[in-house]
Amino acid sequence: MSNDLLKLENQICFPLYALSREIIKLYKPLLEPFNLTYTQYITLMVLWEHPQINFKTLGQILHLDSGTLTPVIKKLEEKGFVSKHRTKEDDRVVMVVLSQAGRDLKDEIKSVPEALSCLLEGNEETLSTLKKALDTLLEETSQWGNPQK
Repeated sequence: MSNDLLKLENQICFPLYALSREIIKLYKPLLEPFNLTYTQYITLMVLWEHPQINFKTLGQILHLDSGTLTPVIKKLEEKGFVSKHRTKEDDRVVMVVLSQAGRDLKDEIKSVPEALSCLLEGNEETLSTLKKALDTLLEETSQWGNPQK
């Protein structure tokens, strides 16, 4: 085995990891006025599309395990943005429901993606190409671990 395989500069995971951290750092000051973390923000984004969603499905969409998602939902619940309940049909199934306050926040927080876009201005073509490539790679790698898809 070549030692080059173990060089950080040759790893695809590292630039993805580092870029993710840098982008999330850009979100931090944009989300602070709303008292939200990035993970809470993306969770709300899913809930704005699906105002009532199964906890397990929410985790799948966000690629988060229940150990990571549970405290996020708990914080959003404390802030009054969501509620959760078990279904009557099957008490193992937990539903997450967007509250009116969570719905109202959508209008208030529209400035965040616009502000981020301004920060990244001039890179539209690069970002568009990168997003398409990352979406494809994410879909493919998700299927590797789940042959039923």
